[in-house]
Amino acid sequence: MDKNRKIGVFDSGLGGLSVLHTLRAMLPNESYIYIGDSKNAPYGTKTKEDVFKLSKNICDQLVAYDVKAIVIACNTATSAAVTQLRQLYSIPIIGMEPAIKPALKQSVGPVVVIATEMTLKEEKFLKLVNHLDDGYRIEKLPAPEWVECVENHIFNVDYVKSCVDLFLRSHIPNAQNIVLGCTHYIFLKDFIRDYYGGNIEIFDGNIGTALQLKNTLASQNGLIEDVDRLDTPNIIIYNTKSDENVTKSYDMLTALGKGI
Repeated sequence: MDKNRKIGVFDSGLGGLSVLHTLRAMLPNESYIYIGDSKNAPYGTKTKEDVFKLSKNICDQLVAYDVKAIVIACNTATSAAVTQLRQLYSIPIIGMEPAIKPALKQSVGPVVVIATEMTLKEEKFLKLVNHLDDGYRIEKLPAPEWVECVENHIFNVDYVKSCVDLFLRSHIPNAQNIVLGCTHYIFLKDFIRDYYGGNIEIFDGNIGTALQLKNTLASQNGLIEDVDRLDTPNIIIYNTKSDENVTKSYDMLTALGKGI
């Protein structure tokens, strides 16, 4: 494997930028190409077939850019398409998995998994829950409005707070443990924590995904170490909706670095 090739990352829109932020923190010597498919967001309300087609189209683009691995920074696309995509490409395809196992291990009582409708109903998720001894503690809750909130209003603090508060007040006014099973929702983590007065444990799959990528690349001698770096690591972002969304994407990455 040519370790100096970039890593491809994609999502249904802007949510996967939270994964890109984690990847960059864990693998700072790597360069990345990110494609956000905001034109077709959200994926969670589409058919499985449509999500696969959209995901394959983006993977084709990333392969054309000669990336050394692809990270599907989208739980919905992972659920709908990762198995088929891995059969189509020779490079590693890394997917997302809701952090159900660590949430159950580190907590007691009910664990609420907030994700898209497709993620919650797909076989991949159901199999994960059913194979756990304490999977009965899992409570599933879709939040499609949160995707729209992040895509279109993430820098409008008052709007985002209202959106998060209304949803939580209506569906889970009291909770101790929440798993965020959609990468968009991670941008709402501080608002969720504030709603519960800080008395909440919030889990997501970003670190697990980054570790999986790191281990996969290391096993193929594909990790860039400090001594291997031939140029300055960089991030190239594309968005299918507009140049404005590209600018917003860079701003969101910067905000994550400052603790959005």
